[in-house]
This record gives sequence, structure tokens and C-alpha cells, in this order.
Amino acid sequence: MEGQNQTSPEARKDPNVIYIGKKSAMGYVLAVVTQFNNGQKEVYIKARGKTISRAVDVAEIVRNRFLPEVKVENVSIKTEELDSEDGSKSKVSAIEIKLAK
Repeated sequence: MEGQNQTSPEARKDPNVIYIGKKSAMGYVLAVVTQFNNGQKEVYIKARGKTISRAVDVAEIVRNRFLPEVKVENVSIKTEELDSEDGSKSKVSAIEIKLAK
């Protein structure tokens, strides 16, 4: 599928990475819980910009309501540079939350 805007292959290859988008938090909570139930020992929640607060909500709902044995092992924040449609570059905040059993 040439010419289409696609996520880079390295960004989507890990099954234990959950990318937060526009869905409701509970949809992502289900994805995280499913990963742990399928035997994953650690799951990464990644988000950028406005979805950062949803990522934090997902991590807290998983820990407090569904899997109390899961701990936040690491939180990393950074700034990523994105290309806009007009050719300029914009900076956006990003977060990665590592949850582990």
C-alpha cells in the first residue's frame, strides 16, 4: 500500500504495547488486561499529546479495579517532533507507562 500514511513497522511489532488513541479508556483497559491474561509479564502503554491523560487513566483503572497485583514499573516522558501537513515540524509530548506483574 504505497502512498498511504502508515505507522512504522517497528512501532507496531510488539504485542505488549498498547497505543492510546481516541477510544474510551475502558477499551484500552480491556486490551491491557487481555495482554496480562495471555501471559505477558509486562505491558507498555504509550500516548502522545492530548491522549496522555487517558493513558494515565488506563494504567490506574487496570491497577485499582482489575489487576491489583500489577505495578507501575517505569514512567518515561519525552518530546517527539512530528511533521505537519504544511511541511513544518511541531513538537508533541509523549509518555510511556510500563506495567509489570
